[in-house]
Amino acid sequence: MSKTNAAKVAGELGLALQQVEATSALLDEGATVPFIARYRKERTGSLDEEQIRAVRDRLSQLAELDSRRAAIIKSLTERELLTPELEQKVNAAETMAVLEDVYLPFRPKRRTRATIAKERGLEPLALMILAQDDGTDPLAQAAAFVDAEKEVPEVEAALAGARDIIAEIINEDQDARASMRDLYEVKGVIQSKVMTGKEEAGQKFRDYFEWSEPLAQAPSHRVLAVRRGEKEEMLSLRISPPEEDAMALLSGRFVTGQGPCSEQVSLAVSDSYKRLLGPSMETEVRLSSKKRADEEAIKVFAENVRTLMMSPPLGQKAVLAIDPGFRTGCKVVCLDQQGNILANDVINIMTDKQRADALDKVQKLIAEHGIEAIAIGNGTASRETESLFRGVDLPGGIPVVLVNESGASVYSASKLARQEFPDLDVSVRGAISIGRRLMDPLAELVKIDPKSIGVGQYQHDVDQKSLKEGLEDVVISCVNAVGVELNTASAQLLSYVSGLGPSLAQGIVEHRAQNGPFASRQAILDVPRLGPKAFEQAAGFLRVRDSENPLDSSAVHPESYPIVEAMAGDLDCTVADLIKQAELRRKIELGRYANDEVGLPTLQDIIAELEKPGRDPREGFEAFAFAEGVEKLEDLEPGMKLPGIVTNVTNFGAFVDVGVHQDGLVHISELSDDFISDPRQAVKVQQQVIVTVMEVDVERRRISLSMRPAPGAPRRRPGSKPQDHAGGDRRPPRSDRKTKGKGKGRPKAAQPEASQKDKDKKQDKPFNNPFAAALGDLKLD
Repeated sequence: MSKTNAAKVAGELGLALQQVEATSALLDEGATVPFIARYRKERTGSLDEEQIRAVRDRLSQLAELDSRRAAIIKSLTERELLTPELEQKVNAAETMAVLEDVYLPFRPKRRTRATIAKERGLEPLALMILAQDDGTDPLAQAAAFVDAEKEVPEVEAALAGARDIIAEIINEDQDARASMRDLYEVKGVIQSKVMTGKEEAGQKFRDYFEWSEPLAQAPSHRVLAVRRGEKEEMLSLRISPPEEDAMALLSGRFVTGQGPCSEQVSLAVSDSYKRLLGPSMETEVRLSSKKRADEEAIKVFAENVRTLMMSPPLGQKAVLAIDPGFRTGCKVVCLDQQGNILANDVINIMTDKQRADALDKVQKLIAEHGIEAIAIGNGTASRETESLFRGVDLPGGIPVVLVNESGASVYSASKLARQEFPDLDVSVRGAISIGRRLMDPLAELVKIDPKSIGVGQYQHDVDQKSLKEGLEDVVISCVNAVGVELNTASAQLLSYVSGLGPSLAQGIVEHRAQNGPFASRQAILDVPRLGPKAFEQAAGFLRVRDSENPLDSSAVHPESYPIVEAMAGDLDCTVADLIKQAELRRKIELGRYANDEVGLPTLQDIIAELEKPGRDPREGFEAFAFAEGVEKLEDLEPGMKLPGIVTNVTNFGAFVDVGVHQDGLVHISELSDDFISDPRQAVKVQQQVIVTVMEVDVERRRISLSMRPAPGAPRRRPGSKPQDHAGGDRRPPRSDRKTKGKGKGRPKAAQPEASQKDKDKKQDKPFNNPFAAALGDLKLD
């Protein structure tokens, strides 16, 4: 890492130079983000994981820029084109776009209209015209360049060739490209139209059949939606600023007079914009807008995954798990407190007799295996299965919990599941996953590709490499924040521990199987190929609850054990006494133990761990139940208040499961009485909420919900008083409002006929949900 790059990153991120340099050095040494954030606070100035990742990613971008810069200089040098002035421009470029602009005139290129014109000797004419001397007659000057042998048969052909050269000069002008790039970013409009003949096949994109919106205001989900429509050849897509603004910008730069030469330059400006510069800028802005949309979608997805993985665990309980179903029956498994399968069976719930037999069978399993909780997957037949078990007295008041089973089927058919349970049916594996997910969501979800968990926003449309990296960061962060029990964790869970990885994780599991449980953290050094560096990175995140050393079950790193032992020695007690007795910990004078390597941040972390060794940062588990009697879409009526679980949070709102096998949308404008710019300010995945049903479209399976205390009442803008908005402002945020003019603004949803049931209840009122387009966006995923 160069000093220049470190200073640049420090300035951009608002950090001290030494913080960036220390972080870069640690990363270069192979330290992981969680390890640096937790155990190297003195070196980084207590940077958190987000800041460390920001430093890492920005340094990586700058390294990529430097690599491209070096390649360009090498190319220019080899072709003897590099001058001191050009080298200075190359070295001064701070973005990839500017760097490529500098290099563009010198880039090896295929034959263009301009190069052909130059081959015909028309470059002097082009430069003469571009000078725009009012006394120059371009027709007279062009006559001298007419040469049949050079394929310039007439004056107009000479002028056309000269304009081609001028058009390329304009296109390759660095300042012109920078100004045009800014114009596209600021005033560009993204427009989509249905492809001819695709009206029927492209119905899921109908909100974008005739649509436009300022690119700067277009949210990521709409950008990704129209790009998908284009990819599927249902929509045509254009991004451009008003043409008059683009022409005025270029004319103001290149047209300097009013004579005949200037007229020729004006023609070249128009040609350059339409044929060269415009398409080039559109390509760039397509890439940049896609990158921004990807980053936003990945950010939303990653935050949802983090929340889901950090969901409260039930803990080590014996669980009876059910994968519900009608036709093939409900698969039932019993799991012990470590998640090992004890028994499996099938129950049916179609008839009264089958339900009675099912209850009898389940109660016997509960008694036989000491079941402490029942987990039911939330798929088909889940509400019917839940109602069956909630309707009877279960021994000991056993809780019945509906579990989000998204991704369970993916796991059950995976190679991992086949290796873990080679003799079990796919559906039985799915039931096991459901039960384990209740016990510890994190430990089970790490076995599933995060893209299959069901909390994303256009995850299949974004850059897959960036998505994978972003989600891996989240999973690693969650696993290391919670900590991993060394003697029970799966290889998949261990593979995310700082400093390990799939190979060492598998080695730990195999060593454990062959030699029994690890007696201490230090014992993992006996695992083949696990050396001191991996131990340093991993040890603090591993837990050994039955170790003789009580610190092995805490987040205190082994390198700090001597400090804790010194604290205990100075107080004439044991480490165990320090953990048990708060009055002893209050006597510790932290300043006595600080040195050049260990400062107050680490010492304060140690004391916090001694207070609650190995504490789980996740919230406590709370049971949840849907409203009784509301089990299908047809049971919903406007005005109903229902409990629900947030299943997904997107840029335009949150989706909530109210127990009818179809999530409803709470648009961002219905999440709070106050205006919010980000739904995550109000809700998170797995949050338990109370919602009001606003609209129901049975035919299209759409539900509009509200979390506001009084749905439809005026919302307050920040700092306003309630009476400021009498009359009711229910408009979406400015970026979502429909602007004047045909096809402008937010896509307008189709208005289908109401169902007969709705007609009876609403006197033929059509479904007129102002947020239907957002619901339509969900349908695209």
